[in-house]
Amino acid sequence: MQIKSLSAELGANSYPGRGIVLGTSKDGKYVIITYFIMGRSENSRNRIFEVNDRGGIRTKTFDESKVEDPSLIIYNPVLKLDGKTIVTNGDQTDTIYDFMQDGHCYRHALLTREFEPDAPHYTPRISGVVKPDGDYVLSILKSDMGQPRCLRYFFEYTKSNGVGRFIHTYQGDGSPLPSFEGEPVAVEIDGDIDSFTDTVWSSLNDDNKVSLFTRFIDIESGEEDTRIINKNK
Repeated sequence: MQIKSLSAELGANSYPGRGIVLGTSKDGKYVIITYFIMGRSENSRNRIFEVNDRGGIRTKTFDESKVEDPSLIIYNPVLKLDGKTIVTNGDQTDTIYDFMQDGHCYRHALLTREFEPDAPHYTPRISGVVKPDGDYVLSILKSDMGQPRCLRYFFEYTKSNGVGRFIHTYQGDGSPLPSFEGEPVAVEIDGDIDSFTDTVWSSLNDDNKVSLFTRFIDIESGEEDTRIINKNK
């Protein structure tokens, strides 16, 4: 499998929607977590990321006077539990958290969920869990060729220095929006947290990008370094 440029992958797609990148730094010292959101409608673009009280972030309405439907846009994208980091594109973050807290795994949690109820797009639910040692899992719950039947895919990875896996909701712009297809894309991870964050943010489509979260976790010490960029300020 070819390891691709994350910048090129992002730059070639004007609307990947929401995306997750998980991986390990080139020197093997850090777990890398990335989550971004994009939007086409005023409702989707009217958001920011902010820190929550459970080791992660939540989405928040930027301008309360412009709120239309908060049901699919307000959630906790990132939560931490027992050294593991959960990152998803919807409220299934809380579902995974609750199941793991009760001693179950992320698979059990996601078997109770399906794609988002936003016909005709049926936006996929993408999810990841990062373990303290750098190994991680990814999942996508998507419609069956645009029909309201749920397909569930699970991918498990052992950390590989300088390599990440990128999964996102849409193949590109369209009406209806076409769901992501295939395996998560192997991408190169390079640079420190600031240069990596800048590369991701600058590669996202200027009109559609909304917010970006990146985190580097020191595998040995567990110390974290986090960056948040919001287009709305």
